[in-house]
Amino acid sequence: MSTFLFNHIALSVKDVDQSMAFYQKLFQLKEIENTASGSKTRWLSMGEGKQLHLIPRPDAEIKTNKAVHFALATSNFNAFVLHLDELKIEYSDWLDTPNKDYIRKDGIRQVYFQDPNGYWVEVNDDVQ
Repeated sequence: MSTFLFNHIALSVKDVDQSMAFYQKLFQLKEIENTASGSKTRWLSMGEGKQLHLIPRPDAEIKTNKAVHFALATSNFNAFVLHLDELKIEYSDWLDTPNKDYIRKDGIRQVYFQDPNGYWVEVNDDVQ
């Protein structure tokens, strides 16, 4: 059986510039060259060869719920939550309690929030 490695996340976005600004400001991600095409799709490096691709689809209907999300981990969880507060980004726990983190059964802390297109993002402290 082949081995598989995570490569990228691709999101359809209404306004690629607005989404770029959101992810760059929130996570300090660096833009990298879109080597796949000459399209207006923009790429961000998530480190270690992982990427976030933002694909402009201004007329796309985006439907999602909290169970459909991607998660990032940080060792500076408390500082990140303060960063969300500073940027006035609303977040919640899994049960939708505003401005509250959630502690899973295994002790991992997490928060959830939405990007400008309504995609759910989880940030947790699972940094083994």
